[in-house]
Amino acid sequence: IYIYIYIYFILQYPISLDDCCKDGKERGQESQDCTSLPLISESTTCRIAQEQCCTAVLEDNICTSGINVAKDQGSCDALLSSSTCETKTAKTCCECCLLGRAAQERGLSCDLTLAVWYQCGLVSRACCVDRSPNSDGKPAPGENKQTWKTPEIRSCFNGSCACLEGYKLKADAKTCEDINECLLGSHHCRGGERCINTLGSYRCQRVISCGTGYELTDNNKCEDIDECETGTHNCGAELECQNTAGSFRCRPRVQCGVGFIQDALGSCIDINECLSVTGPCPSGHMCFNTVGSYTCQRHSVTCGRGYHLNADGSRCVDIDECAGPDNSCDGHGCINLVGSYRCECRAGFIFNSISRSCEDINECRNYPGRLCAHKCENILGSYKCSCTMGFKLAADGRNCDDLNECESSPCSQECANVYGSYQCYCRRGYQLSDADGITCEDIDECALPTGGHICSYRCHNTPGSFLCTCPAIGYTLAPNGRSCQDIDECVTSTHSCSESESCFNIQGGYKCLNFDCPANYRRSGDTRPRVDRADFIRCVKSCQPNDISCMLNPILSFSHTAISLPTFREFNKPEEIVFLRSPTPSHLPHMDSPEIVYDILEGNVQNSFDIIKRLDHGMIVGVVRQVKPLVGPVSSVLKLAMNYVTNGVVSHRNIINVHIYVSEFWF
Repeated sequence: IYIYIYIYFILQYPISLDDCCKDGKERGQESQDCTSLPLISESTTCRIAQEQCCTAVLEDNICTSGINVAKDQGSCDALLSSSTCETKTAKTCCECCLLGRAAQERGLSCDLTLAVWYQCGLVSRACCVDRSPNSDGKPAPGENKQTWKTPEIRSCFNGSCACLEGYKLKADAKTCEDINECLLGSHHCRGGERCINTLGSYRCQRVISCGTGYELTDNNKCEDIDECETGTHNCGAELECQNTAGSFRCRPRVQCGVGFIQDALGSCIDINECLSVTGPCPSGHMCFNTVGSYTCQRHSVTCGRGYHLNADGSRCVDIDECAGPDNSCDGHGCINLVGSYRCECRAGFIFNSISRSCEDINECRNYPGRLCAHKCENILGSYKCSCTMGFKLAADGRNCDDLNECESSPCSQECANVYGSYQCYCRRGYQLSDADGITCEDIDECALPTGGHICSYRCHNTPGSFLCTCPAIGYTLAPNGRSCQDIDECVTSTHSCSESESCFNIQGGYKCLNFDCPANYRRSGDTRPRVDRADFIRCVKSCQPNDISCMLNPILSFSHTAISLPTFREFNKPEEIVFLRSPTPSHLPHMDSPEIVYDILEGNVQNSFDIIKRLDHGMIVGVVRQVKPLVGPVSSVLKLAMNYVTNGVVSHRNIINVHIYVSEFWF
């Protein structure tokens, strides 16, 4: 709006050149850049006036500063430190002032006869006159007025002076100054030329090029180039060159007939009259182009998409696709357009301009991983989040929380919830099924590879555990519930032995034993030689007087002992079962120490036993060993002989009858 007011002001109140110059002087006093002043008029003349008046003020101020340096310091050395244009101007005025002061000091005329430039002469004369005794600027008495005449003064008589062309008389009526024709607009420069003031005159300089099709002459004028004459055109052989101002035209040598138009190469091209704006055919007719002409044919009205015939069938009118409850947008907002329509789709839909329908936006595909924490399922007009197994949808409908599956008791016994899943485990005696991982199945401890060692006798599987049992007779279950302990019927008095019989406990039962001494032998309480396991009876020889055969019998004693053995489950090495310790008989001190030889006389079932001799703490020990496994129940009487051999002859012997009872069990 300010620009319009400004233009309006300019149009209503034209600005004079004096106003333009005054504005330039004011801006020069403010030391502004004279080449980029804000214009107060669109007139080129006003711009020139602003610039020149601004420049004149700046140059006068700069020159005055140089004159002041010359007057104050008598030297221009202070202006030698810089090389700017302003400093050079000040230095020139300073030095010209020093010339005038030097002329005054020597008594010379203040009008220099040196060939210096006009401004320098004025400064020199001003400084010379300023220091003269009569410094009012008037000629001294008797001085010829002609001596004051400057080169620009045409004549000076009786105090009246006149200037040459291009100069004007200054206010002192004696000095001439240059007329700035460019500033006053009295020049004759043409458009596209710029006026440059010179001393006493001016010159015109072209500011822009002549442009295509023109050339600049020596007199600074643009003249048209005749491309047809110089042969710089590009017209074809069928075209004729015709020069125009700044250019040329190629005109065909042969003119085309009606219905044709010539192209740039001069060829005749058919005009399609049917494509004209108005159309050559009347209403209700169709135009068909022909070579050089056209034809019109009546046609029936056919309306395009989005239009239909009006009631009288004369023209096509718009179809309102949005009219009626069943509009074309399927429940979405509908906006009718001329020949078409547009749908305002609900949230979750987007309008397809090709199919002209609202299509569902697949949010899951457009924003993968940004809408749902786990799984995203697109639904019509929206989307739905779901979670993977082990999680449930959070309250915000997007994130997933861990699902505590144990709350629904999925396991047959124990359940432990873990993040995103759960773990079933079983109580002791059960194991998790490999089929479903949730059912606890009973462990058949009896069927395990180590089941034979769980119970001493028999193992009975129970749900979640097992039960050990022992043989019905002779054993009882130990406190640990697994081992079978032998019942000592002899201690518990549960045997059926008579008073004349001895009860001997064996594994899983007992035996009632009764041993009698043979003739010529009597029962003795002497335990030597002694049997470690069970020494029931020992019969020693007791001969009647004069019973020579009895005395000559080498058998000194008969012993009966019993031992109970298990059926060894693992038989890896011989088992030592009976130990016979036999020192040298004390009743034969007169004899040399005999050699004791042990032997098995009878009852060695399957050669399952042997006897070896060993020295233990100075005593000879006969060790009976089981060297082969026996599977009970087995009963055998192992008849052993302890022979005392002197000089290769058995001097006497002791018979030991070992009654062996092998149980059918290993315990």
